Amino acid sequence: MLRPRIPTPTGIVTPLVHPAPAPVVEHQPTACACQHTTPAPVAVPASAAPSAPTVRLTPTGLLAVVGGGAAVVLIVGAVLVSMLLAVAITATSVAVCAVVLRSLLNNPRHR
Repeated sequence: MLRPRIPTPTGIVTPLVHPAPAPVVEHQPTACACQHTTPAPVAVPASAAPSAPTVRLTPTGLLAVVGGGAAVVLIVGAVLVSMLLAVAITATSVAVCAVVLRSLLNNPRHR
């Protein structure tokens, strides 16, 4: 039931067919009598190099971030404590059941 089944080769192989890409048509600019001018390239100053944006927090924003972080820590802590309590209660009930079963099974032998 759990053995892997390896397919047997049949000898029929179908090749993978890739669709042909659409041809790219390049348009040549036509000469007209209106005498278009090409705009001059804009020079980018060296000081305008891309940099990471800086995040500035106001005192109210900072207070909101700290409050949100504290709330997350408290919620995660409450969830973890409740899970630990559930495990402790389950372990205690299993131990009590084991003691009761042991006493029920051992009493007839001693009498």
